[in-house]
Amino acid sequence: MRVVVIGSGIVGASAAYYLSGRGVAVTVVDRGSQGQATQAGAGIVCPWVDHPEDDAWYRLTREGARHYPALVEALGEDIGYAKVGALLVAEDPVDLEPVRALLRRRYADAPEMGEVTDVLTPSDLFPPLSDDLSALLVPGAARVDGGAVRDALLRAAVAQGAEVLRGDAVLTPDGRVRLHAADEEPPAGDGRQWTGPGAEAAGGETASWRQAAPLTPSSTGDLTESPLEASAEGPVAAAGDAPFGGPPDGSPEGPAPIPPAPAEPVQPAAPVRPARPAEPAGPPAADRAPADEGVPLEADVVIVAAGAWTGEVCRPLGVELPVFPRRGQILHATLDGVDTAFWPIVLPRSGPYLLGFPGSRVVIGATVEDVGFAPRVTMGGLDEVIAAGLRVAPGLFGATVSETRVGLRPVNAPGPALIGRLTPRVVVATGLSAYGLTAGPFTGELVARLALDEQSPIDLTPYAPPAV
Repeated sequence: MRVVVIGSGIVGASAAYYLSGRGVAVTVVDRGSQGQATQAGAGIVCPWVDHPEDDAWYRLTREGARHYPALVEALGEDIGYAKVGALLVAEDPVDLEPVRALLRRRYADAPEMGEVTDVLTPSDLFPPLSDDLSALLVPGAARVDGGAVRDALLRAAVAQGAEVLRGDAVLTPDGRVRLHAADEEPPAGDGRQWTGPGAEAAGGETASWRQAAPLTPSSTGDLTESPLEASAEGPVAAAGDAPFGGPPDGSPEGPAPIPPAPAEPVQPAAPVRPARPAEPAGPPAADRAPADEGVPLEADVVIVAAGAWTGEVCRPLGVELPVFPRRGQILHATLDGVDTAFWPIVLPRSGPYLLGFPGSRVVIGATVEDVGFAPRVTMGGLDEVIAAGLRVAPGLFGATVSETRVGLRPVNAPGPALIGRLTPRVVVATGLSAYGLTAGPFTGELVARLALDEQSPIDLTPYAPPAV
């Protein structure tokens, strides 16, 4: 059996890992578009505090969190995974009661969250925090380095026989793949995206501890960036689709930049045509590259896991997927000489998330911006993150800004992720929004099972994509 995986983010890398481990001939193709979410996400794994009214979303993220310990053991290398716990913080203790009740209700089916306890002085566990905060501690929460996970999965897949190619994979109307040389400056996107029903409410419930829907005018359907958008008037992660106040894992995360391919990339088996001039804007790949060009890639099944670009990739099939990009800007700071490796994740009800990594590093984020395919770090966005971060953790005032990142989270306008068959040949997996690093590896296994016509461990009906 031969499978082509379009996209080498955490979902595509995971699918390639599981398929190659089953003896499938796998080719992963990625064009390296700027703004890929995996390399920007914070890496928070704490699904129990979100989606109180959406069982399908919660089931996917819960199973994604459960998937990690076995994956860590199987990969046998450091992917930055550690159960450090999560502090749910608020200025008024009364604000913690709804999430306390939610966790109590979910504990019986998710004891891995650990016994939730009150923390009278949160700064004892995360020293830069304000002394005016109350907190609950969820000890089972974990953090992970998204880039390390993705790279480890790709390395393992290559060791099992997969090949990873840099290029532009274009689908034909019948679901076949033709490979074109990647542009030197990969296009951020074609500018066309979903603005239909559900776009304004995508990402969901404001009842989540980590609010999932942005509170900016841009969330009403106008998804193109103006010169003044993404200014200090926009919300930080608190209004985001991720952990307490921001994207947990499928958004900007991970403490170190990630290369676009594994350490030892496999060269294409066949030559690709010369690179075309860069086209930062314009028609989608399907229009730029006619089906009679490029190098055909043989495949019995094609898995499209191209993140926010999945709609663009699948458009030649005659379907408009309701997927659009949601930008998240994130900041990394260092506290020289301070051991931050096992500080807990900090998830405010309103405000940014914060978490520590080895190397005296603290991650703060993220903005939640519906501005289209615009993977830019902006002064307004950083102002939001810094100002909100210092309100929660004034002790970070003297920290050194070491890095900024930006990612485009793939959001499915109607609700939870899209996982399923578009056609008999094409399987799609996208729309994990800010939960990509929580549910990504598990989702990769789900689509691998779909490609093999194996039974899924969970019911995939709630995630079914629209029929072609």
